[in-house]
Amino acid sequence: MTPPETLEAIGSTRLAGLGEPRRGKVRDVYDLGEALLIVATDRLSAYDHVLQPPIPGKGKILTQLANFWFEATRGIVPNHLLATRAADFPAAAAAHAGLLEGRAVVARKARVIPFECVARGYLAGSAFKEYRAAGTACGVALPPGLERASRLPEPIFTPATKAESGHDENVSFAHVAGALGAELAGRLRDLTLALYRFAAAHARERGLILADTKFEFGWVGDELVLIDEALTPDSSRYWDAASWRPGAEPASFDKQYVRNWLDASGWDHDSPPPALPDEVVAGTRARYAEAFLKLTGRPPEL
Repeated sequence: MTPPETLEAIGSTRLAGLGEPRRGKVRDVYDLGEALLIVATDRLSAYDHVLQPPIPGKGKILTQLANFWFEATRGIVPNHLLATRAADFPAAAAAHAGLLEGRAVVARKARVIPFECVARGYLAGSAFKEYRAAGTACGVALPPGLERASRLPEPIFTPATKAESGHDENVSFAHVAGALGAELAGRLRDLTLALYRFAAAHARERGLILADTKFEFGWVGDELVLIDEALTPDSSRYWDAASWRPGAEPASFDKQYVRNWLDASGWDHDSPPPALPDEVVAGTRARYAEAFLKLTGRPPEL
């Protein structure tokens, strides 16, 4: 069997000495006792399905971009990171540095708040479909006359439930307040919108529009922290600012490229998805790498 350290496209990991990981759609999480080792594989998910084949280097691109944003947003909210370089990992994890460098972090354990905190500055995806039907986006009333990809008058907070499998479900702010209390719900909304505004301004200076994004938060002791990932093409919509115009499908640097291919393939979104052709794999990798370069000013370490 080929050892995982020699694989270019990492579909999954099994690291000797660390036990079995908890596998998410794209991440493998190892319990280190006092902390977690979070490994971003090269798996790609869309429409709640993990696609094949993996996207070579995707996990490294996303990890390094999330680390960039975690560092940039420390002044807004603390985060869960403890170490981002394999040499600084605990010994059992550092022994796998060849696989983990650039695609894994060690993070503090947190009590996860069970809501996705979504900020939207533009009308896209499910929000656009709802707007066409009801004039609202995730229950938030919007002015008439907006088109696909229109900029909203102000960014809006549109939380959703976190689903271990299947679809997340949009919920109202009142629902979050009822579950968590008005004070915490207000903090989550304010932090989400502050993070979005900061990141959107940074992206716009570098030729990208951050249309929407989602965050996750948790408690470490009594401290509210940003966890999981932040502002990557897996959790955000990034559009080319130069070619953007309302009413048209924007040129994207995120998973929309793959979603568009799946939609055009005739797949029913229920049965096992078709394998991605080589050109879609290459195109996805190129878009993620381009987003990284634009946002950070340097190429990812692959």
